[in-house]
This record gives sequence, structure tokens and C-alpha cells, in this order.
Amino acid sequence: MSEINVQAEPTYRQANINDADAIASVIGEVVKEPDPVGFDRALTPDEVRTWIMRMGGEGGAFLAIIDGKAVGFAALDYNTFEPDTVVLGVWLLSSARRKGIGTSLAEYALGFARDKGYKRIRGRLPQDNETALAFLSSIGALVPIYNPEARFELPLV
Repeated sequence: MSEINVQAEPTYRQANINDADAIASVIGEVVKEPDPVGFDRALTPDEVRTWIMRMGGEGGAFLAIIDGKAVGFAALDYNTFEPDTVVLGVWLLSSARRKGIGTSLAEYALGFARDKGYKRIRGRLPQDNETALAFLSSIGALVPIYNPEARFELPLV
């Protein structure tokens, strides 16, 4: 995997079905890592398009782009059992981590969630992953110290 240009400023935007190849590429890299969260296998671009269409206007996928290349994405998938809750996931290429990109991407997605009127964000994180815990703390997530199911909740106010 090539390194990202740390001098370039990332841009963030909502993804659409035309971004399915880029999102599938990020997922394909992430699932090669130990203990990937949210995906147990790579998704095809068609599967990603179907996912984006299923989320419709109630949820969404959001891209982090550097030099025209997607280096990560976030997804807000609505929870039909709890209409005021949405599930957040953030995935970055390894070369894009620890640069503030994930935090900015999450904040972009959280802005969308607030605009839609969601009251809570939920998600999963890798168990015993201090980096993920630090990331979630940086965006304000409430993460229990003992978290056997590796879940978090962030109230939106």
C-alpha cells in the first residue's frame, strides 16, 4: 500500500453509488488486517452500491479523499428498531491513520446525523484496541471501561 501525501489536505464529502469502487477498495484493504470490525470479507462494488442505495437518504457513506484517492470512509446506517439511532463505522487505509483524518471524517458524518435529527450514535470497535478507544474519545463517544461486547454509544445533542 502506498503512503498518502501528508502535505495534501484531505477533502470530505458524501459518497454516492458512483463511489462504490473506491469504498470496496478500502474495505478490501481493511479486511486483510487482524480483527477487522464491521466486515468479515471484502465487498464487491455491486454489493457496496446496494448498501448505499439501501441506506437511502436516512443514512449515508462519506469519503475522505487525498489527491483524488479515497483513503477512508465512514458510514451511518440507520437502525430501524430505534428510529432516533444510527450506527457509525469509520474505516481508513493504514497509511491514513493517526493523522486526524478519521476524526474529521467522523465529525463530517456526525454533522449529517445531527442534521437528520438522530439522537444517538452507536457502533462497534475492536476489543482491547487502545487506538480505537482514543479515537472514539476524541469524537466524544461514551465508551464503558469494561466493554465485553465492544460497543459504544454517543449521544447527539
